Amino acid sequence: MRNAADLPVGPPVPGWTPRPRPPREPMAGRWCRLEPLDAGRHARQLFEANLLDETQANWTYLSIGPFHGLDEYTRWVRHAALSDDPLFHAIVDAGSNAASGVAAYMRIDPANGVLEIGHLNFSPRLQRTRAATEAIALMLRRAFDELGYRRVEWKCDSLNAASRRAAERFGFTCEGVFRQAMVYKGRSRDTAWYAIIDREWPALRAAFEAWLGPENFDGEGRQRRRLAAFRKA
Repeated sequence: MRNAADLPVGPPVPGWTPRPRPPREPMAGRWCRLEPLDAGRHARQLFEANLLDETQANWTYLSIGPFHGLDEYTRWVRHAALSDDPLFHAIVDAGSNAASGVAAYMRIDPANGVLEIGHLNFSPRLQRTRAATEAIALMLRRAFDELGYRRVEWKCDSLNAASRRAAERFGFTCEGVFRQAMVYKGRSRDTAWYAIIDREWPALRAAFEAWLGPENFDGEGRQRRRLAAFRKA
């Protein structure tokens, strides 16, 4: 019989204590800021931004929507704003001061230092912009640098190709697919599971900062180098 002392175990985590929960405080960057979701400030702006998605395809892989009027959407925002987990934020463009997307911290596990960035709903106004990338960078920075979390997850429907590409672009590593993990909107979902851990974050943080720098964009706002190029460097 093997002695317990001979069995392999994980590395020690000296001085580990549970992490704080994410606060209801704004996160500000150069191109955007994230504000705790508020129906009075954000509902109309978000609803109007989502109307730019004429096919309503953005709602396909979310458990909610599409919404058929401002009142219905406002009721959802009012309810979501009360939640602590998910903890919803509106993504507000720094130039226009208009909200154009939603993101949340969710499945928050302070005891183990793990949380997920999810419930991402980026309107066409936000998609493929510097603000969209900066919003994710700000959420990662709060989780790792401010709160000391060890792991940040990203999960999506395995068929959601756009979300999977985004996760990989941002530096999340695919850890597998959980089969038949959920039922939503009357259909089965296999969940693709991604994560960044704390020792990977310093290099990713440097890549985000370099990509977001003004010198990486020409006069028309086009990137000079892709985020992937900075990550490889």
